[in-house]
Amino acid sequence: MNETPLLPTELLEEMTWPEVEARIAGGWTTVVVAAGAIEQHGPHLPLLVDAARGDRLALEVARRLGKALVAPTIRVGCSDHHLDFPGTLSLRPDTFRAVCIDYAASLARHGFRTLCFVPSHGGNFAPLAGMLDALRDAAGPGCEVRAYTDLHGFVALWEKAVRETAPELAERVGGHADIAESSEMLCIRPELVRREDAVAGFVAPFDDAVADRIFRDGFRALTPNGVLGDARGMSRSIGERCIARAAEGVAAALVAQGS
Repeated sequence: MNETPLLPTELLEEMTWPEVEARIAGGWTTVVVAAGAIEQHGPHLPLLVDAARGDRLALEVARRLGKALVAPTIRVGCSDHHLDFPGTLSLRPDTFRAVCIDYAASLARHGFRTLCFVPSHGGNFAPLAGMLDALRDAAGPGCEVRAYTDLHGFVALWEKAVRETAPELAERVGGHADIAESSEMLCIRPELVRREDAVAGFVAPFDDAVADRIFRDGFRALTPNGVLGDARGMSRSIGERCIARAAEGVAAALVAQGS
């Protein structure tokens, strides 16, 4: 697998406490927290997609920020709108909020000065945006909390990446289990991608109307197979570009929040 290696000096959970202490003392005071999900991703992708993508996205963002560590991904998120599909797990918004607040309080206590929350699941964007004041209160003075909360902007980053790599397939980006997300998984966990089961789902631009219907009526009301967009035509080259463009866009937005 041609994937970016996971280095112990960047992944918080793989380090010893003296190593973490030394890194913080050496100026590694930024930490990235991905917020993923365990939920359906069509007939061709496993439930862990958003958790696995969160691991990779957080690492790529941390490397672009510089001198940043990666906290363990919050693996289960707010996926109530996917519960019509077997296997999906979902946290209540209050539970998700409590987990994020406890992450912020713990990390700030150890001396991290910039906490960056990065959702890798669409259902976590709005809850994170709504809890920023609470996260900042939990982190306390002297610690800055930032979060990427632009769901439509994130999908636009995928659209840009697919257009750059395979312009004829750009209309297949839909935002969930589509050509972009499926291609990313070919780079992250290719052994779990069922290429032969890749299908088209609800194919239309991802806009406010689509998002509102999903969160109001549930995913299955819009797309019986659980796909937004079209997964056919997925490739590693598309996936590598999607990962890079997403990380660049998220990192740039987080840096801008601190300026």
